[in-house]
Amino acid sequence: MTASTAILAPVTALLILSCIMWAWMYVTRIPAVRRAGMKLDPDIPKGVQMAELPARVRWKADNYNHLLEQPTLFYAVAFTLALLGAGEGLNLTLAWAYVVLRVAHSLHQALWNKIEIRFVLFLLSSLVLVALVIRAALLVWS
Repeated sequence: MTASTAILAPVTALLILSCIMWAWMYVTRIPAVRRAGMKLDPDIPKGVQMAELPARVRWKADNYNHLLEQPTLFYAVAFTLALLGAGEGLNLTLAWAYVVLRVAHSLHQALWNKIEIRFVLFLLSSLVLVALVIRAALLVWS
């Protein structure tokens, strides 16, 4: 791996986290659906039946969905930085900080889900992401 592609390591780590949350979601959800005796109905609006499940079960799915939202911007900026040959140094440190904050966010949301703490983790990761985007923009337009 070259220095500029070092930023692909945190990208891969975040992809692994997404896969773990996907598995955790189903390992939790399928038994909960069975215990509840739910008959899944495609004519019921999305999310209505799942809202019947306990909150602790839904938290995993909520987090998995969150990992498919904002992190897409992280993937884009990380690939941009790698292509620009700027995937090392401070950019790499910021990328790892983003991943660590998203891991903390995922664990917190899946296990405890105190919204105030989750918001702080989301805000901090968002600030790191904005810093990466600004750094990439400065390289692209300089």
